[in-house]
Amino acid sequence: MTHDAGAIVVLNALVVDDEALARARLRTLLGDCQAPMVRCVGEASNAVEALALAQHHRVDVAFVDIHMPGADGLTLARSLRSLEHPPALVFVTAHTEHAVDAFELEAADYLTKPVRLERLQMALQKIERLAQYRRGLEADLPINDVLIIQERGRTERLPVTQILYFKAELKYVTVRTATRSYILDGSLNELEERFATDFVRIHRNALIARRAVRALEKHFDAEEGEGWAVRLNGVDELLAVSRRQLAAVRELVKA
Repeated sequence: MTHDAGAIVVLNALVVDDEALARARLRTLLGDCQAPMVRCVGEASNAVEALALAQHHRVDVAFVDIHMPGADGLTLARSLRSLEHPPALVFVTAHTEHAVDAFELEAADYLTKPVRLERLQMALQKIERLAQYRRGLEADLPINDVLIIQERGRTERLPVTQILYFKAELKYVTVRTATRSYILDGSLNELEERFATDFVRIHRNALIARRAVRALEKHFDAEEGEGWAVRLNGVDELLAVSRRQLAAVRELVKA
């Protein structure tokens, strides 16, 4: 993502579709978009070409058709996610049955053909907001405020300010943000010690971000019976609070 002299955001885009006419039409629509503006840095007719382009150009957003010869758009999306700087994904297709699969891959949007300019503009504005939010969080971020996540052959620097909770699950720890979950090899006790300023223990298996606490509620658990649970901003699920930690969580809600 770049800015011109007038501080207008310009997104670098990659267009992937096996139909030349579809690529041309989308490029024309992208050229008509404003705030953010779009610079098309490449187009590809298949997944192999697309991945090669994405590896040699900084791409902010990839517009990907799902049905293509060879590897389909969903397969390509998984490969793009493994890049050091993965682009935002927007699927563009005539087939709506893959919407669930697309959002499981954390697509920023899902557009159906024929794409309307107004709908395309909305998708770009969403991507711009997400990119600006992440840039703001990561600007001048000290190394101690970053968690290194390694999964599926990919290493990612995750700002601690994005993390809502850590939850121990058998031999690993789930790291939850507002948009996705990560798996971390490590100890909850070590995480509690490292991030004691920003996180608090609410149960033997969970730490939550102090800033994310929204409410404390009565809750019935099938295994533990009547008890309490905390609700966090950014996620729908409730997290059980042990009796031992109840007073500390009450203080957080009052703060």
